[in-house]
Amino acid sequence: MRSYYLRALFAGTAIGCALLAGCTTLSTSLSNKYDVVAYKPRNPEAVRVKVSLQNRMVYVMEGNRPLLVTPTTIGKAGATTPTGSYRVTDKIRRKRSATYGFWARGNDVRPGTSDHAPGSGYHYVGYPMAYWVEFKPAYGFHQGAVWPIPHSHGCLRLHPTAAPKFFALVHEGTPVNIAQTQPEDQTIGKDAPRPRDYSDPDPPATYMVSDAVFAPPKGPLLQDQ
Repeated sequence: MRSYYLRALFAGTAIGCALLAGCTTLSTSLSNKYDVVAYKPRNPEAVRVKVSLQNRMVYVMEGNRPLLVTPTTIGKAGATTPTGSYRVTDKIRRKRSATYGFWARGNDVRPGTSDHAPGSGYHYVGYPMAYWVEFKPAYGFHQGAVWPIPHSHGCLRLHPTAAPKFFALVHEGTPVNIAQTQPEDQTIGKDAPRPRDYSDPDPPATYMVSDAVFAPPKGPLLQDQ
């Protein structure tokens, strides 16, 4: 089976981790649908993010009230996700990589790195990292394939249906705590559904270099509770 979103193409620095996931909303073509509900906070300043590495789960909380509970891909051995307490430092909805991506000449689109053009007439287009939320230089949450095993180079990937909701819930300054475990692992995170579309076929490379990859989701992102 083909690797989802060309994730096996790149290996490298922490920033490269985020690129292996792919960032698209081709939900109509995916065989295993996944969706998750996210709730509006009553006090946006009280929102905080907790990440469990062992349970590979992200909890967006407002006090003891869960606003979003969703699985994540974490860093693999040798490129682990950092633990500790951080704050959101940047948000970029339409982010592309400056290092990993594609070289395009018309409909000829080839994966590669920004420092190695395949020939004359090509222009570089970075790999999409939609809904980027940075918590440490070169580390962030972003849209991508959510694997059942550690599979990134340190970044935290969120499913295409969850990433826009996460992006809407947090702001610059939102606290982020990343630990091996969280208390929520035994309650709201114990039986949370997990995506199974990480092994679906890659979308066309021509799609990945187009603006369509950043098309916003339809409908409201956050629900009242």
